[in-house]
Amino acid sequence: MTRPTDDEVATRLAFARRIAADCGQRLLHIRSCGRWPEGPLVGDVGDQAADGYLQGSLRARFPDDGLLSEETTDGPERLARRWTWIVDPLDGTKEYTQGRHDWAVHVGIACDGTAVAGALALPAVDRVATGVCLPGAERAELTGGGSGEWPMALPADPGPDAPRRLRMVCSRSHTPELVHRIANGLDAELVPCGSVGFKVAMLLFGRADVYVHKKGLREWDVCAPEAVARAAGFVVCRFDGELHRYNRPDPRSDEIVVCRPWLRDRVLALLGG
Repeated sequence: MTRPTDDEVATRLAFARRIAADCGQRLLHIRSCGRWPEGPLVGDVGDQAADGYLQGSLRARFPDDGLLSEETTDGPERLARRWTWIVDPLDGTKEYTQGRHDWAVHVGIACDGTAVAGALALPAVDRVATGVCLPGAERAELTGGGSGEWPMALPADPGPDAPRRLRMVCSRSHTPELVHRIANGLDAELVPCGSVGFKVAMLLFGRADVYVHKKGLREWDVCAPEAVARAAGFVVCRFDGELHRYNRPDPRSDEIVVCRPWLRDRVLALLGG
């Protein structure tokens, strides 16, 4: 396949950043306006409103691109498209309904079945992470409107010799035996966190080093986080070390590893043990 041009990627990434950020602000307003009580109902309203906004924006601006969203019935049309937008309008609905901060908006961009760019909006902490992960053209950026407790720029990799204990993000509600096994093998501290997107963001923020998940994910869960993490220099792969493929008939995307490059071999060895 022909490599996408820089202009093609840059145009889509700029649009992804804008609509992810705008979608996040809409979700914050829905949660805080008082029209819907905190709980499942506000989550349902948020899911549908966010999906409607992203769908309408993308269909209007890039009508010839494919689109796969968690909140919309899938169809075969996207499979014939070179460019496909893979979105999760509200990643972490439970956290959102509970008034927590650890949820995200995912806008991923795949070309010829490969993640090439993405935007990861973290509205409750006022940050948007974006990145291009094309080999040789990687770049990532973290933007936001205030300082607060969250980084305003992507921190440098501390390297394997930094005098600190490794940290591994995990689910707040359940921690499978696999996660404990990897954490014990790395002597890593577990850091509970909600939502796939925010777990990956914890690595981007320099507050974690490893994320491993075994099953239950779909392409919309991992496309945007993968693009941004790889753009920022992290390794993202399956348990066998292979890259994920996107825009497939079955959008299941089980098995994801996100880690610092110098941890890759150790993590994969533990997964194979």
